[in-house]
Amino acid sequence: MRNSRYLSLWVTLLSLVIVSYAGLLSAQSSPPSSPPADWGPISISLEEYEYPYPVEYMNFSVYGEDVRIAYMDVAPRGTSNGRTVILHHGGLYYGWYWSAQIRALSEEGYRVVVKDRLGWGKSSKPAIPYSINLWASNTARLMDYLEIDQAALVGHSIGGQMVTRFAFLYPERITHLVTVNQVGLTDRRRGKGFRPLTGEVDADPDMDAVYSGLLRWASENYSTWQPEFIDHMRIRYGQRLSGDWPRLAYVSRLTGHMRAMDTVVNDWHLIQTKTLILGGEEDYPTYAAEAQHAADIFPNGEVFLIPGVGHNPHEEVPDVVSKELIRFLGT
Repeated sequence: MRNSRYLSLWVTLLSLVIVSYAGLLSAQSSPPSSPPADWGPISISLEEYEYPYPVEYMNFSVYGEDVRIAYMDVAPRGTSNGRTVILHHGGLYYGWYWSAQIRALSEEGYRVVVKDRLGWGKSSKPAIPYSINLWASNTARLMDYLEIDQAALVGHSIGGQMVTRFAFLYPERITHLVTVNQVGLTDRRRGKGFRPLTGEVDADPDMDAVYSGLLRWASENYSTWQPEFIDHMRIRYGQRLSGDWPRLAYVSRLTGHMRAMDTVVNDWHLIQTKTLILGGEEDYPTYAAEAQHAADIFPNGEVFLIPGVGHNPHEEVPDVVSKELIRFLGT
């Protein structure tokens, strides 16, 4: 069965390449070697950045802090199928990069909710004890707020850890679980020791070094560069020029510190939800093997790997990812 899925996938990819070949020839094949001269500061809450759908906010209090979570709530186009999908972004990403999947799913009749996780994007950035449990509970809180009893959950990168933990904590509220190039497919905590967070951040970053790091990020996350991906670099570069950068840097340290203390791999065998491990096969050398191993442990797991694609398949080959999501969510 897996071989036939691969054959079908290769046919789909080949057709996409043929259709877009002329455009790819004229497209910029890599990011600019230096930051454009007009790249200035960008606020840490992205006030200047317009999302593809209207952004709303849920206000609440956590750890004594008044906060708000930004989200897009996109109604089905045409006839509703009565089902909801909630999309979760990765560690240094934003809800807007799911735009192709939002469109495809809403055209299939799904209500699509996309949230910026607490501490990132347009959501509040409180200095609180972050955890995968907290982020999972915030999804449940948002579902209550929007009067959604059950939903399918999709999470990219660290968002894959969030939706996995949600399935573990709230099994009655999730219909389908999808992880997209999830990080943390193995537990690498052993032997790492523990160092308390100092709170020190680089408040005045070297912008040449920042851009060099962004060029490395681009080469590591995408197998085929497309000009629109530069929005990620523009935002990350501009936020370091913001006067509020030290706060965002500290919150990022808090969330990174959390990741070193938790893992979801021990949840897998207890999750009965139908699960799809989806990803670009070229993410990192051991990703494909780790994805297959994870799918084998989930009681109702399956895997769908996309050849020649990196960490962000929903951006590199959005039609392939959307088609597979629609297939899986329809089962």
